[in-house]
Formats: sequence, structure tokens, C-alpha cells
Amino acid sequence: MSPTQQPNPNFERARDPVLLAMVRDAFLPPLGDAFATAVARYDDVLFDRAERAGGSQLLFLDGMRELRRRRQEIASRFRAQLSLAWQALDAGSPPSAEAALSSQASGLSLVAEHELESRLAVRNLASVLLRDCKPALSRLDRRLGWIAGGFELDADTNPIGPEHIGVAVHEAFATCDLAPEVRLVLIKLCERDLVGTVSKLYEALDLRLVREGVLPGAPAGARAPQRPARPADQAHAAGAGGWAEGAGGDEYSPAWADRFMQRWQETRGVMQHGLDAPGEAGHAGNHGGSLLDALHQLLQQSRELRGGAEQAAGGVQAAQAAQRPLSQREMLSVLSLLQATPNAALNAAIGDEQESLSQRLKSEVLSNASQLGMDPTSTRLDPKDEDAIDLVGMLFDVLLDERDLAGRPRELIGRLVVPFVKVALLDRRMFVQKTHPARRLLNALAEACEGNQGESAAERTLLAKVEEIIHRLVAEFNENLAIFMTLEEEFRDFLEQHRRRIEITERRAAEIQRGQERLELARSRAEFELASRLEGRQLPQAVAEFLRNPWQHHVTLALLREGEVGDVFVESLELADGILEEVAEAQRHIVGKLWLQNWQPGLRKVFSSIGLHGDAADAAIGALHDTLQAVADARPELEKPLPELPAVTLPQPAPVERGGIELVAGTDTLDFDNADADRIRALPVGTWLDFVDKEGRVQAGKLSWISPISSRLLFVNRRGVRFCVASPEELAVMVRLGRLRTHVADDGAFDSAMQGVIERLDVPAVQEAVTLH
Repeated sequence: MSPTQQPNPNFERARDPVLLAMVRDAFLPPLGDAFATAVARYDDVLFDRAERAGGSQLLFLDGMRELRRRRQEIASRFRAQLSLAWQALDAGSPPSAEAALSSQASGLSLVAEHELESRLAVRNLASVLLRDCKPALSRLDRRLGWIAGGFELDADTNPIGPEHIGVAVHEAFATCDLAPEVRLVLIKLCERDLVGTVSKLYEALDLRLVREGVLPGAPAGARAPQRPARPADQAHAAGAGGWAEGAGGDEYSPAWADRFMQRWQETRGVMQHGLDAPGEAGHAGNHGGSLLDALHQLLQQSRELRGGAEQAAGGVQAAQAAQRPLSQREMLSVLSLLQATPNAALNAAIGDEQESLSQRLKSEVLSNASQLGMDPTSTRLDPKDEDAIDLVGMLFDVLLDERDLAGRPRELIGRLVVPFVKVALLDRRMFVQKTHPARRLLNALAEACEGNQGESAAERTLLAKVEEIIHRLVAEFNENLAIFMTLEEEFRDFLEQHRRRIEITERRAAEIQRGQERLELARSRAEFELASRLEGRQLPQAVAEFLRNPWQHHVTLALLREGEVGDVFVESLELADGILEEVAEAQRHIVGKLWLQNWQPGLRKVFSSIGLHGDAADAAIGALHDTLQAVADARPELEKPLPELPAVTLPQPAPVERGGIELVAGTDTLDFDNADADRIRALPVGTWLDFVDKEGRVQAGKLSWISPISSRLLFVNRRGVRFCVASPEELAVMVRLGRLRTHVADDGAFDSAMQGVIERLDVPAVQEAVTLH
């Protein structure tokens, strides 16, 4: 959430009210009219939906009637919300859309799940608008900020930006009695109908501001549409057995490949003395074939180094000369047999971190060739097929060892090894093509499995879907790579739904933490008010118990509900002061006073707040009255205790996820770097950090929320569950102790594993191998 910007000190001098009025009139009325026109059609849409909604038919029919009844109010609320945001900018305080969307939260009550779903839906609407209108919006942010007083507007603070349009859509339907699924349909319809209108309004407004001379040096004009490459465009027919030549484009530019090719070219001069160097390699992103050639030679040299001097000298090659290499058709037949039939030895290698998958794969391929009538003693692997098996085996070795994959997730990912060897034989561009459907599917499946031990219903559902996808791949993949595209698209859709649940869980964690901090603040203030009144006083037991129990609880709730300026809080303080004044009078033995007569209504409110009503409340007030009378009469034996009061408890702190981070307390006496604390304070929401526990295990945490009350930072894990809440100082201590570090994001499981493969092969070691020749 971006805080509202502070007014520019040169605001009145810098702003241009004429141009601001022009922008307002050119944008807000047309958008309001477009929204009203669209909403006027939605009752018919809901009627059509009702006809095919099955068991939800009545919900859509009720929604249709509600929409017809409140159509004008919905349009008015939309216009009013946008107008409110504009007025804030006009007054010199650019508004925060995130703050506006969250402003309805009050007290300690959690935001209902349907409300979170609605907020998420309008955020998605804003994301679509931002994606489609980004160039024009970036220019409008600058130009509108300039004429508004020199502000730096962004997605959160531009009052006509997508985020505020999303808030307006949310507010438009907020008071309608709609079923959650109906509300989400309406928001999705708004997304469909408003994008074109908003885009045209942005472009027209941008050009108009240019004509008015606002930042004429900044570019203007509509963007040229660009069609992103689709996975289907990248699929290739089966049977491309050779090391394929790559085409240009970003899809051939994984980060590990660029780093590897740079190192490889640096060693090329040395290698040319001992082997035929690859062709002109160039940039990996532009020459996929050169990268594959380099990998081929790297594997060959690494294999010779591991095989020892005899193999390097050619002894093994001589022994293999009499053996014929398996053809690609034979290789695919053997692999299909391994894919269809569970292999105990291969499964054991997948579960054993010490065994090499590539060696086990090659052994099983040769041993299973006999089942297809081939003599294992007279056949061997073709060197390029062996390269493919080595790369896939090492890829999965790294992936299974370095990712948080244990138990069932490790077993599931391990079942992909044989199908991926087949892909490597059929289309070896998989290793260099970022958008290859096979690697996209592996990335998605690994993301779903990583750290997933099925501890929640959502995780178990996700694992079940992973198992279904892998089972279908193993059962149906022959030599047609199209199945990878089909399964990847299906699983991505499912994963997006899961991510929505994670986002809801994350926002709920922030809501819980916000409520908890407000509770802590209210408790602290109530304790302060109580301590300041009890200090140095000797009070009768009944009065002291009243103030420490029901009154303090009542004050805490008053602060939570209304804050310090609320009438209930002010009246509660007056009640305490009035009772203490009467105690002082009683201790001065004033007689004949009608004790507590003026405070009866306030006392009843306090006792009512803890569930004491009617006769029970009268009995408690009577005990206080009799106690004060006894004090005034100097008859302590006549003091009366309060009757037994109902047990009252305020909400307790939310439990931290099991295995949460243990913080170091007492930062005022510990050594930490103030610069670290300052950097942590400046972290933007959404930043990922790595938390290291005492056993050295690493867990990535996302900064989800920063408390405006305590400045503490809330981190959630990959499942959106809170696992760390800490101050910048506490986190700086963890940095000093080596238990907190920057999270290095990778390009997905495939690319990260390929980087690990390159590191294991070790280019410098290959240089040493060259000197053996």
C-alpha cells in the first residue's frame, strides 16, 4: 500500500487548475456514462446466465432483480468514488487506491472471504487495464502529476488510473445484496466492457495534454500491438533427433545459457589445442545450436575426465568399436517400455540423493534393450543420445536435491525423468528454448510441489492435480510433444486458481495482523490509563477489581471500535475519574452521600459490555455502593466483594505457522548495523527474503504488509501463511547473524537446475582434461 503523498510545498504555484478541470471533464463523465450504459445491460446477461446456472439459478435471478432495482444507485456510487479520488488529487494529496479499498475494515472482525474475492477481482480488473494501457498510462502519470503540482503519480495514486477504477467498481456494487458468484460475474463483465473505453480515453487525453504543451518532450501516441509468442508456435514435430539449430529471439535466452556461453568462449582458445572447438558460438540467445554444440563438448570432456586416463587415452573407445549404437527408434522403444513399466532400480535412484540418475538411466536403458530382442553386449548408446540422457539425469539430480522436494512431491517429480529423456531425444531445443512446452510444464509442476507436504486442504488438492497431470503424461506421451502444451495450459489454469487462494490467504494474514496490532495498541493505551489512575492510590478491593477487569476491558473495546476520539472512550475515562473521586470522598469519611448515583448509567454500560445485565448488574453496582459506604463509615468489615464476573477475553494473537522464524529479542542491547535496519525499512511490499533457521534450512518469505502502527514487517511463506512478524531492528540482527539474506529469484526450476548442471560439470575442470591429450 502506497501512503498518500505529502502536499508539494510549491503546490499552489505549480498546479494548473484549468488543465486539471479539463482532464476531469474529459475523463470522468464519459467513463461514468460508459459504466452506467454497461450496467444497464447486465440484468439481461444475468438472466441468460440463470438459464444455464443449474443449482445457482435462483442466485442469478435474485441478482438480476437487485441490479434492476439499484441500477441508478450503482452508477452513482461509481461516479462518486472516482470523484472522491479526483478531489483528493485536486486538494494536493494524491489518494491511495489500496488504502481506499481496505478502508472498510473495522475493529477486529476479519474481512469476509467473499469480500476478499471481490477485492481480488477488481485488482485483476486493474491489472488487465494496466497491461493493455501501460504506455499511455505511464505518460499520463507524468503529465497529470505535473499539472497537479509536481507529484510523482503511479498506479496506486493516479485517481483516473486502473487501480482507482477498480476501487470504483468495487464500491459501485458494495451495498448490493448479491451472491458472491454473481458479484464476481458482474466485475468480470465490467472488465470486459470497460477496457476498450478506458484505453481510448487514455490515448485521447494524452494527446490532448500534448497539444496543451504539457511535457511535450515526452513521447505520445498509441502503442503498436505486439502478439506474444504462444507455446503452440514453439512446438516441433517428433523425430528431430539431431542437435537442432536454434532460431533467434528471447525464447532462446535463459540466463544460465548466457553465463555459460561467456565462460565457454573464454576457454575456447585453450580447448582448440586439444579438440575441435564448436562453431562460432556468439550469444546463446541468438545461436541455440552453438550452445548445444558447446554442451555436447563439455559433456564429452567431463565424461572423459570422470572415466580416467584409460578412457581418455581411447582404451574404452576401442572396446566399444565392435558395438553398434542403438538407433533413435530403438532408444525410443526402450524408453517407452521404461515409461510404461515401473522400474524399482530407477525409483530407488530417484529417492537416493547419493546415486547418479544419469548413470542409472543409461544402465537401465541398456539392460531393458534385451526385452525388445537386442543383445546388450553388442549394442551401446549413441554419443549424442548419451549426452541427452546425461543432461536430463543431471538436471533432475540438481532439481531433486536443491529444491524443497521431499516425500510424495519428490516421487511425483521423479516420474518425469523418462518422459523428459524422450523429449531430449526428439527435440533437444528443450535445453535452450525458454518457452518450450516441456520445460514450462516442469516449471509449473515443480512450483506446485516445492515445499508442499499436503498440510492443508488446498495443498492436498494441488498435489492431487499434480499427480493427475503426471499420470496422464506418463500414460499418453508417445512421440507427440503436443501433449505437453495441452497439459501445461490445463495445469497453468488450475495453478492460477490456486494462486488466487494464496493471495486471499495472504491478505487475510495482513488483516489478522492489522487487527492484532490495533488490539495491542488498544490494550497498551487501556493499561496506561489504568496505571496512571491507580498509581499511589490505596483502593478498596471491589473498586480495584472493577477497574482492572470490566472497566479496562470496556476501555479496550472502545478504543478498538471508535479510537481515542470516540464518545464511549471519553465517557469511560470520565466514569473512572468520577468513581475515584467518590473513593477519595469516602476515604475522607464524608457521610450521608448517595454513592455512585451520578454514575449508574456508565456503570451499567461497563457491566453490560462483559455480559452482566439486569439484576446481576444491579448486584455488582450495589457491591460498589456498599463498599464506598463501608469506607466512609470506617467499617472495613462491611465492604462487599463484586459478585463473580463472567470470564472476559479479548482476541489472542494469531498463531504463527509451525516452524516459524525464531527472532532475537532485546535489540537495544544487541549489535546490529543501522544501515541494515534502514535498508529493511525501505523494502517495498512484495520483496522476497531468505530466512535461515538454526539448522541451516532456508525458507523464502514475502514482505506482505508493513504496519502503520508499529512499523513491523509481516512476511508470509509461499502458501500465503504468516510465519514472521518483526521490526526492522530485529531483522537487522538476523542479517548480522547470517540468518537473513536477499532472495535470488530464478527463471523457474528448469533454468535453475541447468545452472546447477553447468556448475557440476565445471568448465575449469574441463580445461584440465584438455591437457591430458
